[in-house]
Amino acid sequence: MELTREDHEAVSAAIQRTEQRTSGQIVCVLAHASSDYSYIPILWASALALLVPWPLMVFTQWSVQWIYLAQIAVFIVAGCLFAWMPLRLLLVPRPAQRAQAHRAALEQFVVRRIAHTKNRCGVLIFVSLAEHYARIIADEGIAQKVPAAEWQAAIDALTAHMRGGRIGEGFIAAIERCGAVLAAHAPPDGSANALPDRLYVM
Repeated sequence: MELTREDHEAVSAAIQRTEQRTSGQIVCVLAHASSDYSYIPILWASALALLVPWPLMVFTQWSVQWIYLAQIAVFIVAGCLFAWMPLRLLLVPRPAQRAQAHRAALEQFVVRRIAHTKNRCGVLIFVSLAEHYARIIADEGIAQKVPAAEWQAAIDALTAHMRGGRIGEGFIAAIERCGAVLAAHAPPDGSANALPDRLYVM
């Protein structure tokens, strides 16, 4: 799933429209993956290579040198195979994927300076495609006023569009839902637009 230039422009326009009705700020981030999980190929290739000698010692008459060469061959082949990202992700437990995606969302909240707005009413809409993860993180100025169910409605609107490959439409739907929440709890107060109105792609 790739975003077009028109998608980027539509998302930016949606953020601009929404922020005219509120003093809150919305930042959107799309990550293709929250981590490259670079340890996975080495970990699994090493495990397989360590298992190789045992059946060879039991069922063959191979010398130590040949068994050692077999270990090296298995390590190299397995490492190359597990380097393929779809297979690599299959080897990462789902809870570990979600934890990594959640960590990436928190990092983006900090990196995009969402907590530096005047009234602390910034909202991050974060999606990580590889982990099938979506999260809305609201700054303390708005989070304490809004129940989690209202943010979940925005997530549901986002993921409903993304299941059909419509990433841009999903973000726009989430922006509009978040905008309605922000307009109700953080009306305009004359604050300047402190954050860029754009979709960041990692």
